[in-house]
Amino acid sequence: MAAAGFGKSGSDTQDVDDDIDGFAVAVVRDEGGWKVTAMKPSALSDLEDAETQLRELRSAGAVFGLLDVDDEFFIIVRPSPTGARLLISDATASVDYDIAVDALDALNVEVPDIDPDELDQIDPWEEGDLGLLADLGLPDAVMSVIVGDTDLYADEQLGMIAARLGFADELGKVLDSLGH
Repeated sequence: MAAAGFGKSGSDTQDVDDDIDGFAVAVVRDEGGWKVTAMKPSALSDLEDAETQLRELRSAGAVFGLLDVDDEFFIIVRPSPTGARLLISDATASVDYDIAVDALDALNVEVPDIDPDELDQIDPWEEGDLGLLADLGLPDAVMSVIVGDTDLYADEQLGMIAARLGFADELGKVLDSLGH
């Protein structure tokens, strides 16, 4: 259970009251095309909450979430009957963010032991399933190139994913409505 005021992991790296910037959107692919909707802001601080919000959509088509956390990193969450498939763009974010710790825990990946003072000198790396959107038209090789472009902010990387899959306009409308 989460400690009061902190993310699910209970560590004190990212207090939920810090108002994490960024956005969380649900993306649904059905017979009519793409539909993008804003998720509750709590999805940016609690991975389990993000999964719950996505499962509640109950769509016959593909459903996944795009979480842009402080424009520092992103997480893609794709619920499935056997458990969520995940991709985190920067495992080093676990030094500062509970949701990154939660993602690594869900992936059964050890949280890196990095001194926060040395974080700027370490190249980020992704963890998780690079092929989680391959069946929708984004091969793991292309996802690897997008995630590997560390000159881009997380929202720019997610914009590239949306453009490749064909829902950039829908994403743009939702982000405009959110003031992002």
